[in-house]
Amino acid sequence: MEITTNGLDLAKSVFQLHAVDAHGTVVWGKKVRRSALLDTLEKVPPCLVGMEACATSHHWARENSALGHQVRLMPPAYVKAYLRRQKNDAADAEAICEAVRRPTMRIVSVKSAERQAVLVLHRSRELLVRQRTMIINAIRAHCAEFGLVAVQGVSDSRDLFERIRQAHSAVLPDMAKDAMMLLVEHLQSLVRQIQALNRRLLVWHRQDLASQRLVTIPGVGIISATALAASVTDPGVFRSGREFSASLGLVPRQNSSGGKDKLGRISKMGDRYLRKLLVVGATSMVRRAQTADTTAANWVRSLLERKPARLVTVAMANKTARIVWAVLARGETYRSPAAI
Repeated sequence: MEITTNGLDLAKSVFQLHAVDAHGTVVWGKKVRRSALLDTLEKVPPCLVGMEACATSHHWARENSALGHQVRLMPPAYVKAYLRRQKNDAADAEAICEAVRRPTMRIVSVKSAERQAVLVLHRSRELLVRQRTMIINAIRAHCAEFGLVAVQGVSDSRDLFERIRQAHSAVLPDMAKDAMMLLVEHLQSLVRQIQALNRRLLVWHRQDLASQRLVTIPGVGIISATALAASVTDPGVFRSGREFSASLGLVPRQNSSGGKDKLGRISKMGDRYLRKLLVVGATSMVRRAQTADTTAANWVRSLLERKPARLVTVAMANKTARIVWAVLARGETYRSPAAI
């Protein structure tokens, strides 16, 4: 029996394979060690290989493609519906094999090594930004114990750091001062590292045409543009801008039945990082809309008259996501409605 579909359950050390023929008959199911996985798949004739879009999935997708296999990555939540009763590696591989054969299954585009490298820059930058916020909050909390209070924010913290350096031992004991200065030095090191990552992202932005087109959209800066360009490798996977927006969790959750539409809050599904960047950019646009005189600003002001500001912000992020898909799918730069 010739293998036509292979379900691969990824793991750290031991991988599970489930192979079927054109009629769905099981050819074999086996466990394979990490070191022997590629050798095993190399002996299999070119076929359809299904995997869940999880950690290391893009790496193994590229390796399988190099062997001549057709690889499809699927969201794990969609594969779950095909799992039968007990959960184990063999059952997971069988569910993956069954799910990848469905014609309506949603597919995740395989990212190249370069695109993943850009996303590593983003994840590293996000981690350093969180650490910077944690250290600033720790310094402010420690200083408050000795009566040294500063306004919240990164820029206003510089004044607090100078007050720490000049504080007298009667106000700030030397032991506490030395500990805080260590945190200040670590914070300054984090700031330099974040700036270095920003420069690396800027260099890649200037080399990538998709990122340069995205930055023309209002509310999308270099950070958002590079993240979107690296994450959305194939906009053709989505049939419309609304489908792309739904993949990011920016559309209302539905609970409709009997012809009655019931919409709730946004689903918050998909990539949290991309959703956060779009919402942050939309927040800036909503604030500027108070004084601007454009078609988008008028639309925002009309919504603010009826809806809360945060709801309008998410609606603007939803609209931006649809524009992002259109720009990527058509290969054009953004044109404002007033210029059309």
